[in-house]
Amino acid sequence: MTLISPKNIPDSQLFTDLPADVIAAVNHIEQAKNWQDKYRHIMLLGKQLPTLADNFKQADAQVKGCESQAWLYHHQLNGQHYYLADSDARIVKGLIAILLVANQGKTTEQINQFDVSHYFDTLGLSGQLSPSRTNGLAALANAIKLYANGVIT
Repeated sequence: MTLISPKNIPDSQLFTDLPADVIAAVNHIEQAKNWQDKYRHIMLLGKQLPTLADNFKQADAQVKGCESQAWLYHHQLNGQHYYLADSDARIVKGLIAILLVANQGKTTEQINQFDVSHYFDTLGLSGQLSPSRTNGLAALANAIKLYANGVIT
């Protein structure tokens, strides 16, 4: 995967902890009893994640490997990593939010230890996503790690 650091980046003040309602929504996904309920919660979660301004939806911020368009930005502050992300597809945006809940405000070591497959098993989402969504999710998780490790700046 090739990512080039975007030239136009959001102001560092936008990189903050996620709102409590986004974190709570991920807990609802884990507690949902069936795939339809989980899917509905993921779609709702996609609505809760803030939208990037159009001027930040640039080709050099796109995560390659996603079937839908997805953009990812990174900012490091005091050894913790913060991300802004968006997608043109609500389900992907919901999946991005799930990844951000697991990685927002974490250290490089914590992000390196994050296992996306295990996390999605815990949430009851493994085996429910199409192969293209699974590949896109892996690409996003990899991009988060690359940013945290300074491979992409």
